Amino acid sequence: MKEIPDGTIHLMVTSPPYYNAPFDYPDLFETYEEFLQLVRDLSKDLYRVMAPGRVACFVTDDMLVKGQKYPVVADVTRLMLDAGFRYRDRIVWVKPKGYVRISRRSGVVIQHPYPMYYYPDNIQESILVFQKGKFDYSYLRGLPAKELEKSRIPIDAYNGEGWALTVWNITNVLPMGQRLEKGVAAFPEEIPKRLIRLFSFHGETVLDPFLGSGTTMKVAQELGRSSWGFEIDRGLGKIIKQKLAGNSQSGWKVEFLFRRDTNRIPRSERLRSKRPSQIIAKIAR
Repeated sequence: MKEIPDGTIHLMVTSPPYYNAPFDYPDLFETYEEFLQLVRDLSKDLYRVMAPGRVACFVTDDMLVKGQKYPVVADVTRLMLDAGFRYRDRIVWVKPKGYVRISRRSGVVIQHPYPMYYYPDNIQESILVFQKGKFDYSYLRGLPAKELEKSRIPIDAYNGEGWALTVWNITNVLPMGQRLEKGVAAFPEEIPKRLIRLFSFHGETVLDPFLGSGTTMKVAQELGRSSWGFEIDRGLGKIIKQKLAGNSQSGWKVEFLFRRDTNRIPRSERLRSKRPSQIIAKIAR
């Protein structure tokens, strides 16, 4: 993320590609270690670009691939700690019970109602919250009163919608219909909306290094935050532009850069696009 100056990001919200997820990224990575190296590289550069005391959030979960379970949550946590971050919190995102893409693993017990056949269906993911050092709360005294007021957390939603809890019940983006993110493992807008309101101030800068369809940047702009986004799959450029164009507000400047740097792109990332390059998006006033 060489385009981003040191210490200028106030919040990161992202969802890395799920390790070889059967529905979304089958055989994307050659090995689990290749996936971990991607996270390791990100965490080091992330520590550079994050402002002191600020928060980085990963939406991810352990993966079951070809009968083997991979401890993604534990390993992402370990790599972020190795990079110098503090482990602040873990929120459990619970999806509706009728989620059509769950594996139905629990049905094995119905076929074989005996011990040792139990494999639960997974309807949750983890939102891992890390912090670069500790936040200096005297920072609030230096903010203009207008910006501070615009940053106020909506207490009705905070209490009424369960923001205050470590379990968030949020409907996922279902893979159906004519939605713009068709074929993309997008997370619902409600997740970045809550995280941006809870961990950044109006006018600050949000980052999503695995931009996907552009959800984080769209929500950040709606909430009055500038943002950066990086995406390795140039094929998603049209979707990102559509999502951000439908969200244009006066006074905001949207920039797109393309960096062709295939020698540094892992094999797994090159497989995602016939024209591999990085899409770099930036929104600012």
